Amino acid sequence: MSNKKSIIEERVGEKERDKVVVLDFGGQYSHLIVRRCRELGVYTELLPYDVSIEELKRGIERAEGGGKIRGIILSGSPFSVHEPGSPHCSAEIVELKIPLLGICYGAQLIAYLMGGVVKKGGKGEFGRTELFFKDSKLFEGLSENGISPYRACRKAPPVNPYRVLGDVGGAHDAGARAEPVMGQSPTINVWMSHGDVIERMEGADIIGYTDNSPIAAFRIRDKIYGVQFHPEVHHTEKGKNVLQNFLYSICGCERNWTIESFVREQIEEIKRTVGSDGRVVCGLSGGIDSSTTALLVNKAIGDRLTCIFVDNGLLRKGEQEEVLNTFENHLHLNMVFVDAKECFLNGLRGVKDAEAKRMIIGELFINIFEEEAKKLGNVDFLAQGTIYPDRIESASAGSRKSSRIKSHHNVGALPETLGLKLIEPIKELYKDEVRDVAKELGMPPQILNRHPFPGPGLAARVIGEVTDGKLRICREASRIVEEELMKSGWYDKVWQAFAVVGDDVATGVLGDARTEGRLVTIRVVESKEAMTADFVKLPYAVLESMSKRITNEVEGVTWVTYAISSKPPSTIEPC
Repeated sequence: MSNKKSIIEERVGEKERDKVVVLDFGGQYSHLIVRRCRELGVYTELLPYDVSIEELKRGIERAEGGGKIRGIILSGSPFSVHEPGSPHCSAEIVELKIPLLGICYGAQLIAYLMGGVVKKGGKGEFGRTELFFKDSKLFEGLSENGISPYRACRKAPPVNPYRVLGDVGGAHDAGARAEPVMGQSPTINVWMSHGDVIERMEGADIIGYTDNSPIAAFRIRDKIYGVQFHPEVHHTEKGKNVLQNFLYSICGCERNWTIESFVREQIEEIKRTVGSDGRVVCGLSGGIDSSTTALLVNKAIGDRLTCIFVDNGLLRKGEQEEVLNTFENHLHLNMVFVDAKECFLNGLRGVKDAEAKRMIIGELFINIFEEEAKKLGNVDFLAQGTIYPDRIESASAGSRKSSRIKSHHNVGALPETLGLKLIEPIKELYKDEVRDVAKELGMPPQILNRHPFPGPGLAARVIGEVTDGKLRICREASRIVEEELMKSGWYDKVWQAFAVVGDDVATGVLGDARTEGRLVTIRVVESKEAMTADFVKLPYAVLESMSKRITNEVEGVTWVTYAISSKPPSTIEPC
């Protein structure tokens, strides 16, 4: 018998908490399911779709004492269930004695595995869609007196030709009659993103449908559920209620996940990992992620942590002074400052591709850390502020079928020559969870309340080649954007705000002379976890003040625009 630990057995805290697991089939929203379940107080983990059925069975059958799997959720996917090479889990999953919930592709896969018919729809469903539903454990509390609290139907719902009358969840005989569901039904708006539909599914009770999806929600034996929509996204009305019903009413979970418990456990885990005499070096950028990582490690091992702060020439205005003052003078952490502006800017010279810029920055960071760590003597570990969205967008968490959106400089295998073991204490957290952890640790407000800043710094906001002139414009214009938001009271209302500059030039008039200058784009978004975002509808007066100041105070700028694209389809940062 092999002594190798399974994926489940290796997870931190596995012995301490019962949990729900999400199988990741490569959908970009897979992590949001985990996030929402944690928000509801249930410890949830993301596992690859092809985790062995034996491992899942062991997790389900684990003796009392902690770590038992209470439910399984199947995520969405960019694939079709019929597509060659599409991700499929073991067909035995539908036979497990445990509640199962399929979301979008996950629902289609359950239907496919159980002999249902999944076909390409006549037209896709993308965005907000009206769902007609009936009462069930999954939809408990979503309607009042059978009518949605959000609206009463103003038209007759579509015919659902697949509602089968008879023994719900049992085997239906060939003569079971189908009855169209007409009249006034409870409805909610849900978020759809699919091209295939479940056309027929014997043995299931149809509990939801839309104009284009005859089977948009189903249940089997009050144990297996599927929904074609995405309850994990904020755009779905009462989506959290749907997940809450699954976790508590169907799976029987207990509330066992809090930020306070996470902090305690991570501190203890760092102590165990580092040992009584191990030393750690942390790459500190001044952003919320690396700062929170530094405080966590410092709480665990004290002055055996040394933070390396690198000025790569891509920082915000005044950031170098603020970071050194906060962490060295106020928090009293061991700090090493490295002025590497010239090194990074030389490395980026002539490089226009966004992904290439990220890779160069990541490689330079690692080389500098290696060099500085050697100067410190016996250092054993490197602590990094990698968070969950970093890993998802780099396709390094969950499913191997995930699509990489962009590389992150602190994600991926470190070179063996580095000789340091990696500590990533917040790698399973989302951005808002990181802020909660930081607050719990006593992070100073000037760091806690700052807007997120990308790992590649201003290189993520300079389109095309990074030059001194474009960096100056980006840095100064971004500072004006922040100042105007603070002055107008909007800074703490938005998630992120900055200026973008590229190679485009536009004609302007300075004094009586015609001139050409750079075009600057202002980007202001609202978000909760950085994986979806909407542009902020700022008052025109605020935008006008930003534009006037940027064109008047930032040399070389003639035009200012405002980005009104949301994520998706855009990303928050342009590069």
